[in-house]
Amino acid sequence: MKSKILLLFFIVCLGELVAVALEIEKLQWLFKPLIMVILGVFYYVRSNQSQISKAVVAAIILSWVGDVSLMFQGKGEGYFIAGLGAFLIAHVCYVMAYYQHIEKKEGAGLHGIQKFRFSLPIVLAGTGLITILYAHLGALKIPVTLYAIVLMVMTLQALFRYGYTNTISFWFVFVGALLFMISDSMIAVNKFLASFELAGLAIMATYMLAQFLIIRGLMFHFEK
Repeated sequence: MKSKILLLFFIVCLGELVAVALEIEKLQWLFKPLIMVILGVFYYVRSNQSQISKAVVAAIILSWVGDVSLMFQGKGEGYFIAGLGAFLIAHVCYVMAYYQHIEKKEGAGLHGIQKFRFSLPIVLAGTGLITILYAHLGALKIPVTLYAIVLMVMTLQALFRYGYTNTISFWFVFVGALLFMISDSMIAVNKFLASFELAGLAIMATYMLAQFLIIRGLMFHFEK
């Protein structure tokens, strides 16, 4: 049952990528809303009831709201803002989930110069993108900048789980968070700066993989 749900998730992801690559809008309307629904079912079925996190469930639901809202963005800027807001809160929920999926250990984790050294590339990438895009954001300067800051915090908190969980859980979540940051950065560049070839395909591929890695990684925290 569990493996069948996971297989269905990857089939839906493949269907979405094909729909985006071939620009078949009706198929995109079919597959995209199913991404987080099936991933949510997988999380619920695969996890022990005592291990299910309300923060993770909220992040999944809000991500679904964000996905659907962004599908309507061609009808008005309000839908883009709604999607942005949904994903912003989803990132806050993921940060909460990260705190729930750690084991505090004396002397573990990154400290001092290590924390600074590993955080710096993430901060530079995030602030650098904001700096480049800022003049092109128009009326969306404040919401997009706020979103970018929250996204950086989410990624940094994934990094700071190092040493407080098992290796596979850390790497799944951290790589997922980085991919989320890359996906959203491509959305911003494509929307506000300059469209680029295969943008939709690259954005969706990194986004779907990011969501899977984060959620599966948090589940790995309880698997010894």
